[in-house]
Amino acid sequence: MYELVFWKYSEGIYLNHHLVYEAIAEGQIIDGLEDIPVTIIVNRLQNKFSHWDKVDENSWQNPDGGGAFQIKLTKQSVKIDCYGTQGKQMDVMARVMEEFQCPLYDPQMPLRYDEFND
Repeated sequence: MYELVFWKYSEGIYLNHHLVYEAIAEGQIIDGLEDIPVTIIVNRLQNKFSHWDKVDENSWQNPDGGGAFQIKLTKQSVKIDCYGTQGKQMDVMARVMEEFQCPLYDPQMPLRYDEFND
């Protein structure tokens, strides 16, 4: 499994990305993060992956055999668990989230892809 995690900081707030990730992974609400339009985001992702089979409310599988993903939401975050998903497909997910000013945090690296990187 490869995790992709997205959130948006409130203006002027900058927190430890990994601690934010850990709180998101536990489904917590975090002071300093903005609420994001998760329903619209899921609809946008569903549109981008409309050729994939929808397995349940928040899971999709590639009918051509390669990959699956599951979306986990809070009102402040989107966490996408990818199973055998190709890099180009994960890039599509990241581009959708950029439309909502939610940069990618890659906990495997760990690295957040925004202008505040150390």
